[in-house]
Amino acid sequence: MNFEAAFNFLQKLSKNNNREWFEKNKPKYLDIKADFETFVTDLYEGMLEFDDSLAGQDPKKLLFRIYRDVRFSKDKRPYKKNISAAFSSAGKGMARPGYYLHIEPGDKSFIGIGLYSPIPETLQKVRQEIDYNGDNLKQILTDKKFKKYFPALWNEDTLKTSPKGYDKDHPYMAWLKLKSFIVTHSFPDTIVTSKKFKTQVLTMMKEGKRLNDFLGEAMG
Repeated sequence: MNFEAAFNFLQKLSKNNNREWFEKNKPKYLDIKADFETFVTDLYEGMLEFDDSLAGQDPKKLLFRIYRDVRFSKDKRPYKKNISAAFSSAGKGMARPGYYLHIEPGDKSFIGIGLYSPIPETLQKVRQEIDYNGDNLKQILTDKKFKKYFPALWNEDTLKTSPKGYDKDHPYMAWLKLKSFIVTHSFPDTIVTSKKFKTQVLTMMKEGKRLNDFLGEAMG
């Protein structure tokens, strides 16, 4: 994929985030979207080699729309400044542990792996799994190869106090407080636009699958 062209378009869109400009430049966006669909399809086929739970998806339906939902937002800019896609056994909805790809200029591209903001029932199941088998999660997160790509669980979505039913001195309280179970890895623009980007993403996603397996086991 020509990510340089995508970056160029997204940078201009960021400065001209209005319908008039977008409609005038929509042919360029459609070319980028088609290019990204091809990239996501290739990535998806590579992911099937290590995660067969993804089988049966239509890769084109794994892309997110560039249009923002502004109904309940003070920010009324109509378009996103990124292109993105998500992969899970439940599609792009991420109701199951999965993988997220975010492409944005300015060294803001990243991948995310895990479970984002699960419903209370699922959250309780994951916490119970951490309570019972936290050592297994620790083994994953402290493994040298895993930690090379993913230093720690994302901790920007967390409770201020210990969740109900758990001792505040629990050895894994920091994880029990989490409301999302995600690891991320960021990429500079120079890597995204390089020939090795897809290979690097697949290598990291394959390693990150270990977290998804733990979370999937918790959910049943």
